Amino acid sequence: MEYLLLILSFLIFFIFSLKHLVGRWKCKFNLPPTPAWSLPVIGHLHLLKPPLHQILHSLSQSLGGAPIFRLRLGNRVAFVVSSLSLAEECFTKNDIVLADRPKFTFGRLVEYNCTTMATTSYGDHWRNLRRIGAIEIFSSHRLDSFLSIRKDEIRHLILCLSKNSLHGFAKVELRSLFGNFNINNILRMIAGKRFYGDEAEQGDEAKRVRQLLDEAVSSAGVGHASDYVPFLRWFTSYEKGVKKLAVRVDEFLQGLLDDKRAQKEKGNTMIDHLLSLQEIEPDYYTDVTVKGLVVVMIFAGNVTLTRTLEWAMLNLLNHPEVLKKAKTEIDTKIGLDRLIDEPDAKNLPYLQCIISEIFRLYPAAPLLAPHRATEDCIIGGYDCPRGTTLIANVWAIHRDPNIWEEPEKFKPERFERKGEDQTLMPFGMGRRACPGSGLAQRVVNLALGSMIQCFDWERTGEEFVDISEATTMRPATPLLAMCRARPLVHKILNAPF
Repeated sequence: MEYLLLILSFLIFFIFSLKHLVGRWKCKFNLPPTPAWSLPVIGHLHLLKPPLHQILHSLSQSLGGAPIFRLRLGNRVAFVVSSLSLAEECFTKNDIVLADRPKFTFGRLVEYNCTTMATTSYGDHWRNLRRIGAIEIFSSHRLDSFLSIRKDEIRHLILCLSKNSLHGFAKVELRSLFGNFNINNILRMIAGKRFYGDEAEQGDEAKRVRQLLDEAVSSAGVGHASDYVPFLRWFTSYEKGVKKLAVRVDEFLQGLLDDKRAQKEKGNTMIDHLLSLQEIEPDYYTDVTVKGLVVVMIFAGNVTLTRTLEWAMLNLLNHPEVLKKAKTEIDTKIGLDRLIDEPDAKNLPYLQCIISEIFRLYPAAPLLAPHRATEDCIIGGYDCPRGTTLIANVWAIHRDPNIWEEPEKFKPERFERKGEDQTLMPFGMGRRACPGSGLAQRVVNLALGSMIQCFDWERTGEEFVDISEATTMRPATPLLAMCRARPLVHKILNAPF
């Protein structure tokens, strides 16, 4: 009984405090419009459900297509921006003010008390992490040094696809193949370890890694309801589940570091380079710092690349004329005697148009990572008070009919107009944009180009492939396709590497 009275007292106090706060805000600030359906305590939380980017776009439309609107989410206030001009204003004019991150349970527990490059507050620690990433992980020199890994994994992917398709069309499921390709590619760069394929003997460990990554992705994002209404932690198992997940993630990451330390000879992996820095500056390059850099790379890289490749192949299957045009370009520019290579990308403009169109229609992070205002600022003529969470709906911006002609259609030709790709922001904008965009571009170019060059593709039936979207910005069902190896594949698989 005392417990229930305590909760009731807390709710009453919370409601009156919130009314006072909202009243003060209305008097003090010129705020953007807000949906009318706000409830006591939880605010607009009841309106939010997956896919969140589509719900936020619908709320914007319900307010007359407002390019910026306000939500009250429990004890937090969020501004949602759905306009390219306002996004540019946020991440250029107000870039420093909005460079901070709101804190969520996932970042606190899984990402080492929000100390990773993706979750840490804006300041000296973030600048140091960004510098390390720019030099030791994402520099052109470092990415070039891992080219042999990317090419080797492409050969493994081609080999896997060709096993049953050398003598005719065979049905293949592409989501798991792309997922295996990406995990192998990323973990070989990070730790020199391959998990999937004929040479991978880890078996059960590989399954645990896949399950771990899937659970982490589903738990991350813009927070859980208990991040906005704290007393919900007493009634949900979310935080308990994330704590268990954090322990498993840390054990996996620490295992990667310990395995590297146990090796007598140093390799050319990211962990090798970071551990070398640890020997020089042990007080800064702690295991937590190293694991924080690694975990962001694994989470962000795997999700971005796997989803992008699946959406790309899905749309090419539904638009065989685009697939044919891309194949003709590659055959003409590259020929039929060698596999496409990374430097070839600049000579394949139509392939670049296809990739740009996929980034436009299916940004892997449709809401980017949320930002937090550290000072009062102005966005679109409205006051944005300190502490406000800013959400940029890139999915809506990329489908804005004021910017794009027939925005819902898959039309790579739109990017044949010079400068059209400058209006894309799939990796964010400003100082906290994704630092891995260069790596993502390289991998997608090489992988997608190889799929087009090496195989003939058809749908499994006459009907179009379903383009409906799941809650996590990926196709609702794993992509099935009919695949047939072209004669080039024999040369590639038999050629020395």
